[in-house]
Amino acid sequence: MTKRLVTRERLRVCGGALLLFFGIALTAHAQEGGGSPAAQAADQLFRWVNFVIIIGIVVWLCVKKVPSWSHANAGRIRSAITKATSAREEAERKVKEAEAKLAHLQQEIGALESVARQEATAESEHVRALTQSDLKKVAIAAEAEIEAAEHAARIELKALAASLAVDGAESLLVKQLTPAAQEVLVDSFVKSLEGRPN
Repeated sequence: MTKRLVTRERLRVCGGALLLFFGIALTAHAQEGGGSPAAQAADQLFRWVNFVIIIGIVVWLCVKKVPSWSHANAGRIRSAITKATSAREEAERKVKEAEAKLAHLQQEIGALESVARQEATAESEHVRALTQSDLKKVAIAAEAEIEAAEHAARIELKALAASLAVDGAESLLVKQLTPAAQEVLVDSFVKSLEGRPN
């Protein structure tokens, strides 16, 4: 396909050059118009020789220079086409990747939402369990504190009752222990000692 392009390009350039020179030769020939027939024939022959030489030079240039120029141009075109093709393929690949990501994005969002809900539920249950545990601990601690306070109050109450009983017994003893009663007590104690063997 590239050889066809080069051949077509050569033919265009050569054809254009031939037409240009042929037109120039006809214009020059028409301007001269008069003179002797031998001079005109020699002049005509000279022009045709010049025309053939110029055409030969143009054809030689077309054959020698145009192909290298055409090949270079075709190479640049091929390179541009290759680059454009690879750029298009890369763009199509990126578009496909983006479409695939977008297609999976909804699924990923749904999965993340599901995981987030599960984690929130688990965290809520964990917090609820910790709260229940803390409430039980507080209740047990409060109960133990109440029992300790109750026990301390009982001990204090017993001590107070004992102290009041001692004070009451002492005041009763002071009232009832008269000197006569003291004598009776001492006598009965002494009598109890006499009945005992030493």
